[in-house]
Amino acid sequence: MIIDPNTGQPLTGNDTTAAQPQGVVGGGAASAPRQAEDANTYIIDVDMSNLQQVLEASQQVPVLLDCWSPQSEHCLVLTPILEKLAREYAGGFILAKLNAEEQQDIAAQLGVRSVPDVKLVIQGGLAGNFTGARPEAEIRQFLEQHKVQPAAGAGPSLAEQAATALESGDLVTAKALYQQLAQESPETPEYRIHLASVLVAEGNGEEARQLLDSLKPEDRDGAQARGVRARIDFIAEAPSPEEVQAMIERDDSEARYQRAMRDLADGHYELALDALISLVKTDRQYGDDLARKTLLRVFDALGATHELTVRFRRQLFALMY
Repeated sequence: MIIDPNTGQPLTGNDTTAAQPQGVVGGGAASAPRQAEDANTYIIDVDMSNLQQVLEASQQVPVLLDCWSPQSEHCLVLTPILEKLAREYAGGFILAKLNAEEQQDIAAQLGVRSVPDVKLVIQGGLAGNFTGARPEAEIRQFLEQHKVQPAAGAGPSLAEQAATALESGDLVTAKALYQQLAQESPETPEYRIHLASVLVAEGNGEEARQLLDSLKPEDRDGAQARGVRARIDFIAEAPSPEEVQAMIERDDSEARYQRAMRDLADGHYELALDALISLVKTDRQYGDDLARKTLLRVFDALGATHELTVRFRRQLFALMY
C-alpha cells in the first residue's frame, strides 16, 4: 500500500484530478534515489523501492511525475521534452519517471488510466496534472501557472538566449539557437517561426517562406506565422533604402506611402502605422484607398489582440465613421 505522508491515507482512487498522487522526487537532489549524474541530475526512475521517498521529497522540491510507457508514441514524444526542461530548470523541479507498463500496481494505485499522465506534486499534494502529449510551450505555461521556476543560477534558457540575440540583432547566434531548438523540439512551431524571422532579417525571404509553408495548417495560418509572411511581402514591395533616401525631401502621398512601406519592411510597425493613418486622413483616394488597405494587412499580420492593432484600428474606425 502506498501511503500519502501528509494524510496517512492510501493513494488510491479513480479521479485523476483529485489529490491522489502526492509526491515525486527525492528530498533535494542529493538524496534522490537512482539519481543520474551530470545533465540528468534532476531525473530519476521511480518504482516501489523508492516511491515513498519520492513522496516525502516533494515537501522540499516540486516533483513532476511522468507516468509513461515505451509502447506509447505520445510518451516517446513527451518524455524527451520533460527531460530537457528538467535539465534546463536545474533543480527547479525533479522529474520522476514511472514506467506504467513495468510498475502496473503503482500506476493503478495512482489512478493512471492512460499514458502519458503527468502529475505535479508540491509539498506532498497534487498541484496539477495533464494527460497526452503537449508542446513544450504549453508545458512551460503549466509549470509557470503553478509557480515552478528554474533554480537560482540556472541561467537563461536556450529560448530566452535566442530571443535576446534576435532582439539585439545578433542574427548568427539567433539562427544557431533557433535551429537547435527546432531540431530538439519539432512539435513546437514557434521555434521554426522565429527561425523564419531570422531568415527574413538575413534577407532570405524565400527560404523563410518555404519554412513557414512546411508548418501544419493551423500553425501556418496562425497570427505569428502570418506576421512573418507579411513582412516578407512588405520587403518585396518596399523601395530600397537608397530609393527612400532619394525622396527624403518629398512630402507627396507617393513618397509618404513608400516611406511607410520601408518602415514595415524594417519592422518599424508603429512608425509605419502612424504614417498610413496620416495618409488616410489627408489623401484617402491615393492609390484607390491603398493606405487603408495596407493598414488592414498590417492589422492581420500583427493579430487582432496586438496593442498596435487595437490602437490604430480604433483610430481608423474614427476616421471612417
